[in-house]
Amino acid sequence: MARPLSEAKREAILAAACKLVAEHGTGAPTAKIAREARLAEGTLFTYFASKDELLNQLYLELKTDFAKLTVPSYPSNGSVRDRFEHFWNGFIDWGAKHPVKRKALRQLAVSDRITQETRDKSAIAFAEISALFEQGHRDGVLKDQPQSFIGTVLDALGTMTLDLIAQEPSQHEHYRKAGFSVFWDGISA
Repeated sequence: MARPLSEAKREAILAAACKLVAEHGTGAPTAKIAREARLAEGTLFTYFASKDELLNQLYLELKTDFAKLTVPSYPSNGSVRDRFEHFWNGFIDWGAKHPVKRKALRQLAVSDRITQETRDKSAIAFAEISALFEQGHRDGVLKDQPQSFIGTVLDALGTMTLDLIAQEPSQHEHYRKAGFSVFWDGISA
């Protein structure tokens, strides 16, 4: 009978992969990931059949971690602006609290190793956000720009805001509010 897999070892592998993907991108060697997790490389492949499976699972874990912060308290009945601000605040707070996770997620988001199936699974957690874009366009609250463009603007301004917060942590709230103001002014009709 096979021994059950240890959740602690799985988590150690994912944590090591997160750290090394943040530092070296998706080219981080599995041997180095296993070493960082204090496991034999073969053990890594007991938990993940391939490096691509590991990277896809890490992507899902990071997206889920981020969603846990923003989605449960999402103000479904708030105005489009209030809901965008809630999402922005969650994005900034999560990124400031978890800079390594944020950097790893950025690396994974642009990697062709992340499958469309994985991207689709991760999008389920953000269905409310997609609906928000649609409602904003339908109600004429947002400028006539594709969701992908607005999402890219959000990511770019969010990254800039997080960089400023990293330089001046005491100004977190100021930069978070200022960043949202610039974002909202740029996307609202």
